[in-house]
Amino acid sequence: MPIRRLSEDMVNRIAAGEVVERPASVVKELVENSIDAGATRIEVTTAAGGAALIRVSDDGSGIGRDELALAVERHCTSKLERLDDIRSLGFRGEALASIGAAARLAIASRAAGAADAWEITVEGGEQSPVRPVALSAGTRVEVRDLFFATPARLKFLKSERSEAAAVSEVVRRLAMAHPHIRFSLSGSDRMPIDLQAANGPDARIVRLAQVMGEDFRQNALPIAAEREGVRLSGFAGLPTFSRANSLAQFLFVNDRTVRDRMLLSALRGAYADLMKHDRYPVVALFIDLDPGEVDVNVHPSKAEIRFRDPGLVRGLIVGALRQAFAGSGPRTSTTHAGATVSAFRRQGARPARPTGIMWQSAYPDGNTVAVGSFAEDEQASFAVSPSADARAAVAEPESANLSRPLGAAVAQVHETYIVAQTADGLVVVDQHAAHERLVYERLKRAMDEHGLASQILLIPDVVELPAEDAERVAARADEFARLGLVLERFGPGAIAVRETPSMLGPIDSGALVRDLAEELAEWDETDTLRARLDRVASTMACHGSVRAGRHLRPEEMDALLREMEATPNASECNHGRPTYIELKLADIERLFGRR
Repeated sequence: MPIRRLSEDMVNRIAAGEVVERPASVVKELVENSIDAGATRIEVTTAAGGAALIRVSDDGSGIGRDELALAVERHCTSKLERLDDIRSLGFRGEALASIGAAARLAIASRAAGAADAWEITVEGGEQSPVRPVALSAGTRVEVRDLFFATPARLKFLKSERSEAAAVSEVVRRLAMAHPHIRFSLSGSDRMPIDLQAANGPDARIVRLAQVMGEDFRQNALPIAAEREGVRLSGFAGLPTFSRANSLAQFLFVNDRTVRDRMLLSALRGAYADLMKHDRYPVVALFIDLDPGEVDVNVHPSKAEIRFRDPGLVRGLIVGALRQAFAGSGPRTSTTHAGATVSAFRRQGARPARPTGIMWQSAYPDGNTVAVGSFAEDEQASFAVSPSADARAAVAEPESANLSRPLGAAVAQVHETYIVAQTADGLVVVDQHAAHERLVYERLKRAMDEHGLASQILLIPDVVELPAEDAERVAARADEFARLGLVLERFGPGAIAVRETPSMLGPIDSGALVRDLAEELAEWDETDTLRARLDRVASTMACHGSVRAGRHLRPEEMDALLREMEATPNASECNHGRPTYIELKLADIERLFGRR
């Protein structure tokens, strides 16, 4: 076929395929127009997931009669002067034209200060004359029968429920960035959503709690940092407050919701060694910078962006979040208390006539104490000698420590868990996980300050490994040496360990080398040297920490609690597991039916 110029109708339909991917993309374009128009109230109504009806009404500045016809033509916009200085959300200049080419579009608007309202319709690309209409203020846009003019697109839509959920997600994300605007979402295909406007210094966290839930508000740290004209604000969930997927990661650049790979990578870096590898943080972060420093015109969906200096932005995110975590002190997710109470209730359903020992412990002096559960008509009192598998060392709590964040140690249960009493509840500490974090932080601190001293083994420890594993370990010998672990090849399938970090004391160097060999096979070769050293230090800390099953004296337990309070990131171990859980007195009272 010869080269020819496409018709205007065909051009509009091609553009519609780029801009109008699904009902949610229409809602996004229309709501962004309302925000740019200065609206303080935006109402969205849908039917059939948006395929049958999308109506967006606002109280913004409106569109004048003479501009309505231009508004539905391609490459006509009031928001763009220069491509390197985009300060609005909607900027393409072809969204309304594309929507009109794929659906039945009606725009009614009354410009601020105008006496009358006017309406224009577009059906399959065909415009009607502008005519008067009844409307008190602002703009109302109706989109009916989406893709009726391009029926091939209809078969690619998902179920009504899925499309309705996608619309809800778009509205929620836009609402998070604009807490001063009231958003409502309703329709025959959904439960209504009404997000009241929030103002004042707490407006952002109030809106985030409306969208993400009150749990986020209780388990998030405020973030505020600035570097070279780039400002970062928002809230980051505690490492112990995580999700099984990345759907709760909300990122905004100049109030534009984005899904950028570099920003997501920065999040992973910020939470490295604080969270399990299969868990994802919960965050809502806002980046503000000069529009000339970011290109938002990368993709038709406007979800991808490109920074002029991505390293600056990444460093700001990683540094700000790590500083917030380090300065927050011991703090773990409040959801752990609820999960603990639920677990107790599942395990401890009360029988009709409960009897027997629920918990028992032994004092150091040999005396015994038993806590029983008896039927109301029984009068019984007895003591049972402590069994070997349910022994708990008990100490009188130090009253001076009760007001500290982790309280005063009162018992060690199963030689694995430390129970501490606080002013308003109790704390249960996993001694191995806690000490593992403490050792890890000491290793990193020593590495930064003066390097790690090593101790020479009288007899080198020879570790047998598969040839490929031995090769990987030997190739990293210089990096291991920086952490006080000196080793070398010992034949084709063995490694000789000659020195170990003195900070760790006696360790099983063979088990350590085998663990390092397994991890090396999974490491990303693009990681920085520091990232690789931190991974080695994490593995070494696991081998050099207090193991479960070790008896601790009361003063040792208290010392561990005090060091946890003084150590950054002590609420989770290197592998992302919580080091302790806290139960408030109210939680315990609910467990026993007192509340």
